[in-house]
Amino acid sequence: MLKEGMNGLCMALADSVPGVSGGTVAFIMGFYDQFIGSIHDLAFGKMKEKKSALMYLAKLGVGWIIGMGIAVVVLSALFERNIYIVSSLFIGFVGGAIPLIVKAEKNSLRDVGKGFLFCLLGIVAVMGITWANSKGGSAAMDLGQFSIQTAVRLFFIGMAAISAMFLPGISGSTLLLIFGAYIPVITAIKGVLSLEVSYLPCLIFFGCGVLTGAAAVVKAIKACLERFHTQTVYMILGMMIGSFYAIIMGPTTLKIPQDALSFGNFHIISAVMGAALVLGMQIIKERSAVNEN
Repeated sequence: MLKEGMNGLCMALADSVPGVSGGTVAFIMGFYDQFIGSIHDLAFGKMKEKKSALMYLAKLGVGWIIGMGIAVVVLSALFERNIYIVSSLFIGFVGGAIPLIVKAEKNSLRDVGKGFLFCLLGIVAVMGITWANSKGGSAAMDLGQFSIQTAVRLFFIGMAAISAMFLPGISGSTLLLIFGAYIPVITAIKGVLSLEVSYLPCLIFFGCGVLTGAAAVVKAIKACLERFHTQTVYMILGMMIGSFYAIIMGPTTLKIPQDALSFGNFHIISAVMGAALVLGMQIIKERSAVNEN
């Protein structure tokens, strides 16, 4: 119970920030296959498989909820007030995760010809969505004011965000950042925790999108990883590379837009800390594997 709870807490801390997805943490810490397999079994498995998956995901979920609650309370203020420090931290997260994934998937990555175009597709997809969002001025969503247009949009954003969470690549929070919904959603969750019910209707639509996306996408992800593993890994790496651009442009998506991250406002210490955290997760994974053997 304690191990799964800690795994869930680490996933939540990653999911709450635009940088490394919960899927990346699961991948680095060695429980990604069990995580995806459990979600798949819960949605599509037989009754015995559903019960086993539910027990595992419930333990993981307790830690995730605690971690997300901590992150929401802290990050909503931190992201606004120290955007360049936090963005630099995210850069370190991604930069530290990429070589670990390359090392773990070195056999799959040897077939460059099979995966190169998929890597480019991942890069272009993330950068393209980020660019389009910067032209759309979508960061001004107020989830305290309910409208059908906002609710429908949040539903599809929720589907996209949970899909990204399952992939060890671009994070759900990065997609929220790309769509200009990161600060509005974080603010709304914090508002609901403070009993401000005006945020609840929009969050319900967002949550429905998350549940729909989880059921619809996990089967496709599992099939892609099993049948087209090399192409999928290359696309994941492309999305991670593209997420550098999303993080750099993150300050421009704030309610009061600021300049994009640059060499002038980049914080090297924060970036090193971000990379060190990812490396720490890898060390924990390796020591756990040694202890189990």
